Amino acid sequence: MLDKKIPPPIVMLCFALLMWWCSRLFSPIELDAILTTSLAFLLTIIGILIDVTSLYWFWKHKTTINPLNPDATSSLVSKGTYKFSRNPMYLGLVFFLTAWAVYLTTPLCMLGVAGFIVYITIFQIKPEEQALEQHFGEEYRHYKARVRRWI
Repeated sequence: MLDKKIPPPIVMLCFALLMWWCSRLFSPIELDAILTTSLAFLLTIIGILIDVTSLYWFWKHKTTINPLNPDATSSLVSKGTYKFSRNPMYLGLVFFLTAWAVYLTTPLCMLGVAGFIVYITIFQIKPEEQALEQHFGEEYRHYKARVRRWI
């Protein structure tokens, strides 16, 4: 089902490249470099913490981290970061892109973050959810009812 998809980190890098290109076409806002760099660094650290913690929970449950093959999932992870978001790894990628937009200081670059969220939701998350619902049935439906898709 998801075998022809682009891996989400590659999708994120494509959006980051588009954001960089956008920052070259449109004038950045003059902001304090220390402030923007510090905020971008903080957002990056948050993204790293979310992703590493999320990967840990997959590792602990001995299930696949490959988002292109949800049928290989051996258990439904609902602990740690997965108590607050059904997709914390993608949320971590959103933090990376937001940090990049802040660093670029071009407000139009935030459209890249929004575009990534829309793309991942439509082409990655929704097909994953269908596969997980088929795989785990009622257990996944209960999880979906308790935990939001993003945050």
